[in-house]
Amino acid sequence: MSAEAADREAATSSRPCTPPQTSWFEFLLQESLLEKHLRKPCPDPAPVQLIVQFLEQASKPSVNEQNQVQPPPDNKRNRVLKLLALKVAAHLKWDLDILEKSLSVPVLNMLLNELLCISKVPPGTKHIDMDLATLPPTTAMAILLYNRWAIRTIVQSSFPVKQAKPGPPQLSVMNQMQQEKELTENILKVLKEQASDSILVLEAALKLNKDLYVHTMRTLDLLAVEPGMVNGETESSTAGLKIKTEEMQCQVCYDLGAAYFQQGSTNPAVYENAREKFFRTKELIAEIGSLSLHCTIDEKRLAGYCQACDVLVPSSDSTSQQLTPYSQVHICLRSGNYQEVIKIFVEDNLTFSLPIQFRQSVLRELFQKAQQGNEALDEICFKVCACNTVRDVLEGRTISVQFNQLFLRPNKEKIDFLLEVCSRSINLEKASDTLKGNMAAFLKNVCLGLEDLQYVFMISSHELFITLLKDEERKLLVDQMRKRSPRINLCIKPVTSFYDIPASASVNIGQLEHQLILSVDPWRIRQILIELHGMTSEREFWTVSNKWELPLVYSSVILGIKDNLTRDLVYILMAKGLHCSTVKDFSHAKQLFAACLELVTEFSPKLRQVMLNEMLLLDIYTHEAGTGQSGERPPSDLISRVRGYLEMRLPDIPFRQVISEECVAFMLNWRENEYLTLQVPAFLLQSNPFVKLGQLLAATCKELPGPKESRRTAKDLWEVVVQICSVSSQHKRGNDGRVSLIKQRESTLGIMYRSELLSFLKRLREPLVLTIILSLFVKLHNVREDIVNDITAEHISIWPSSIPNLQSVDFEAVAITVKELVRYALSINPNNHSWLIIQADIYFATNQYSAALHYYLQAGAVCSDFFNKAVPPDVYTDQVIKRMIKCCSLLNCHTQVAILCQFLREIDYKTAFKSLQEQNSHDAMDSYYDYIWDVTILEYLTYLHHKRGETDKRQIAIKAIGQTELNASNPEEVLQLAAQRRKKKFLQAMAKLYF
Repeated sequence: MSAEAADREAATSSRPCTPPQTSWFEFLLQESLLEKHLRKPCPDPAPVQLIVQFLEQASKPSVNEQNQVQPPPDNKRNRVLKLLALKVAAHLKWDLDILEKSLSVPVLNMLLNELLCISKVPPGTKHIDMDLATLPPTTAMAILLYNRWAIRTIVQSSFPVKQAKPGPPQLSVMNQMQQEKELTENILKVLKEQASDSILVLEAALKLNKDLYVHTMRTLDLLAVEPGMVNGETESSTAGLKIKTEEMQCQVCYDLGAAYFQQGSTNPAVYENAREKFFRTKELIAEIGSLSLHCTIDEKRLAGYCQACDVLVPSSDSTSQQLTPYSQVHICLRSGNYQEVIKIFVEDNLTFSLPIQFRQSVLRELFQKAQQGNEALDEICFKVCACNTVRDVLEGRTISVQFNQLFLRPNKEKIDFLLEVCSRSINLEKASDTLKGNMAAFLKNVCLGLEDLQYVFMISSHELFITLLKDEERKLLVDQMRKRSPRINLCIKPVTSFYDIPASASVNIGQLEHQLILSVDPWRIRQILIELHGMTSEREFWTVSNKWELPLVYSSVILGIKDNLTRDLVYILMAKGLHCSTVKDFSHAKQLFAACLELVTEFSPKLRQVMLNEMLLLDIYTHEAGTGQSGERPPSDLISRVRGYLEMRLPDIPFRQVISEECVAFMLNWRENEYLTLQVPAFLLQSNPFVKLGQLLAATCKELPGPKESRRTAKDLWEVVVQICSVSSQHKRGNDGRVSLIKQRESTLGIMYRSELLSFLKRLREPLVLTIILSLFVKLHNVREDIVNDITAEHISIWPSSIPNLQSVDFEAVAITVKELVRYALSINPNNHSWLIIQADIYFATNQYSAALHYYLQAGAVCSDFFNKAVPPDVYTDQVIKRMIKCCSLLNCHTQVAILCQFLREIDYKTAFKSLQEQNSHDAMDSYYDYIWDVTILEYLTYLHHKRGETDKRQIAIKAIGQTELNASNPEEVLQLAAQRRKKKFLQAMAKLYF
């Protein structure tokens, strides 16, 4: 380059990147300028802000000529915007620490879904079903990034968040914040449902033994220029940013450890897994060392995790000497060995290994237990406090108020123990003058604070005191004490106990608030609130815990109560009751609700009805979790209360939708079809969509045995569901196949949103109702024009075969709903063969052939006592057998194909012979010959092996033909028995292979 050209280049690069007339956003739409902008030392705006801008613009709805809001169009501009967002993230090297700090959960979810899409992850495929070892490296890395983010987000959401102080109320900002909060909660809900799958994906990643690659700006450009390069440069092993195996495993181990540690709060056994992962992370960090470019682990936090795991799950081969002091203290506290804790603290006064904050936390824990009524801990509290005080003295800190309070009533035992601790806490031969001076001053001050000369003499005559203080100091101290003796002896006022001394108001309020959070006894809660309101009238105690949440329809009424004490009490009782109901602690929930009902009955009929509704829901939950699981019908009064709730016409009563859903589901689950079809009031059908849906389901169940012509209700139910699944005016799936969450649709076509329908259906347990709704969605899934493989289901013939306007139905949403419903149905009854066949058909339609075979075989096994009986022909139909044949063929198990061809009503010799000609079969081939009972196929095998010169295999085939039970002259019963025996053995062998 010439000097002039270089000067021009320098001048160009030093100019502002943005012309004055153009906004940053529009200017950066020119992709050639993005990299130049990001290379600047301090780009404006910052890279992370660009991601937000690009994705927000790409997801903006459009407005048509009729001023109707339309979904964001799938045009070139929006595709470029999404690509730009990915390129900025690639510039940041996909560092989740940076992205999580700067991007909200919805934005980062959208970004990572776009990465999955562009990395060729098949839409609608569960990541757990994909083999990471066989995927292209960029695809595998995209899956790992998404699942790492998923469990990191779940862990982060479990941390307490300090509530920000609200600023001046702005309606638009509040609406936006509320929408983002709801969207975040929806995403978190789905991530938590998929958490087990994400953990399995990451566990599988630890078994990989190859380097991975993640997309860079260059590989993203290549994809954009030539999107059809599935096996091109962007999929090769050298494209993209290289992530070494050790770096990937280090990050995955750390994230898995955090996830397991968070789960340990409810399942302590999981702490062992967390410990294993964290210690493996430390090993990998040591291996990688300073060479790591892409692995950033917070080593201080990792050390804290390791320390916590060592305390919670010490190594099984560790002795008490090998345990850290933290671990020893924790184990002693759990086992109640408090004397050992005191011993550890005394020894620590020599080594100073335990932080004083940790020692103080142990003392606080013991104090709390003592205040809760464990009087045996009073002495332990004094001894631990004495140990901590001596440590404070040695380090030059002031003596705590707690020690002075505990030492107000000294006795011989306390003085002896204090002197023992002081003696064992200082090595007079090695101690510095500072330590000796601190200890001497402490003993001198203790003596000056004592009123009984007997105790003063005990200290002043102790060896340590004599060693540390000079003779003149000791004599002066004793003389001072003797002069005080007449005044002291005349004192007859009793010394006040520690528990009789009133603490400061702030200490009392803090302790009472802590008890308020922990207590689930309604009368204790009431007592605590009365005490708190007696101390201060300025506080709103319903805000003490950010875990106390009520539905908005309830909180708006409760917070309107004028009396502060009553408001706090009602709010906290209901919040705690709802929480106990959520965690299935029904006994405490009932106590809390009963107390709240008694309270609100006195002044608010509206809240009284609210509590009666919540108690009804609680009784439903209690029955379903108890005797209902064994099939025992609910008591008649509970059914009457459910009817009363459904028929209630009180428009001013705050209403929670979940109660209505549960009541209708309750009636369907216990087959109250007569009420839903004949006795339900007409006004209820118009006002409550769940009742309408329940009536249609109940009527369809009743009409099912009748002729097809009489099933008018089935047609009505079909039309209702089709309307619910119609494309909304504000949301539309893009054509790029992006994997996305199930979102609530703002549609006015149906009687409810699809998310509400799915939520309601997941409350049903009655097999017939579930089978009917499954068959409806399967039929709706099958009617689209582009479908290749139909899904089969029971009662599918009762539904219409076509839809007038196919374009109006969101078939991708229907497919997702089918998968969700089948997964839920199998969680209710994993042995329902028709549901297993549906699941198998879904996997077959999505080209997951191994999983499809698993479920086809499971369906046959559950209805034949693991194939010891013949599988009913309505389960293994010709269509099912043909699909099993295709699965085996595509898995290159060609001998299995030939055997399955015998299962058809008419043996498919053409397919059997063609499959046997394949020489790259992945199954056991000749070891399967004993499962063939058709002589024609065995004769063809003999000919084929003879032609190929395979003598050994030919002999095996001849031996199989020679079995007497296959002789064509045998009676038909013998031949049938021989075939049945071989079917059984073959299917059992297949089951062991695929289960």
